[in-house]
Amino acid sequence: MSSVPSTLKSMPDIAGRPYAKPQGTLDWVGMSHIHQPVLVRDQGETHRVQANVEVFVDLDDPHAKGIHMSRLYLLLDEHATTRPLSVPGLKMLLGAMHSSHLDLSTRAYVKFEFMYDLRQPALLSDNQGWSAYPVSVTGTLIDGEMHLELAVEVTYSSTCPCSAALARQLIQNAFDEKFGEDNELTIDQVKGWLGTEEGIVATPHSQRSFAKVKTRLAPDATELPIASLIKRLEDALGTPVQTAVKREDEQEFALRNGQNLMFCEDAGRKLQSTLNADSRFDDFWVRIEHHESLHAHNAVSIVTKGVDGGFLPIP
Repeated sequence: MSSVPSTLKSMPDIAGRPYAKPQGTLDWVGMSHIHQPVLVRDQGETHRVQANVEVFVDLDDPHAKGIHMSRLYLLLDEHATTRPLSVPGLKMLLGAMHSSHLDLSTRAYVKFEFMYDLRQPALLSDNQGWSAYPVSVTGTLIDGEMHLELAVEVTYSSTCPCSAALARQLIQNAFDEKFGEDNELTIDQVKGWLGTEEGIVATPHSQRSFAKVKTRLAPDATELPIASLIKRLEDALGTPVQTAVKREDEQEFALRNGQNLMFCEDAGRKLQSTLNADSRFDDFWVRIEHHESLHAHNAVSIVTKGVDGGFLPIP
């Protein structure tokens, strides 16, 4: 039977030696940017993702030099290897992290960040394509209470209402110049003119826009509703970016943009309304960014649910 070499038995453990005098406590100590393949359970399906993970506990013992980082790393690896990322699994991991540092810590924190791929259909044609969404799942254990957060980002198109009104005015002016004195104008003449570049002399400006949403799951949550939250947000906004498109899809997208004009304030209120109506979430924080095509800066709106002790209304 092999034995542990004497050199290993005598290896120094500086971190395990206590300070002679108290040195103060630390709010969080741990590791970030851990590369970890993870299985994610969502709506009965399992997705494999490449996650960027951070794990922390607090250092509540003022005499301790440090925490046991290897314990956190091995717990994370064991969790990711043996079970998918889920609400019960997250609670189990947080509990194990806390238990592994009972002599040093009172709190635990873990965050998974990854790209989540969803197969999305075209608007009208039979085509499909992949959309990738930034997602994060965060769990905290503080004072015996666990809180789980789900954050996603969706990309959509926004057409400026002010620009649309100014474009319509220019089209009206062009119409007056072309037909202002023609008292016998026919419908066919107008229809033909509208189909020319001369007829549509101006178009409103649109921009690629982003909705960053953080939610806190209700205490009775049993799943991570990633795909359904993304769909709910995209349905509320009305003009999510597309993948594979044919001409009929592009035309439908143009129609939806024209019938869904919005400032960043409008987009913020759309998501505020839909999230207020969703009982799966106790709290939310929304940041809207319209990456302007007219300006070199972005237009931003921020809204929270406004609950006591919830997300702060800060950028």
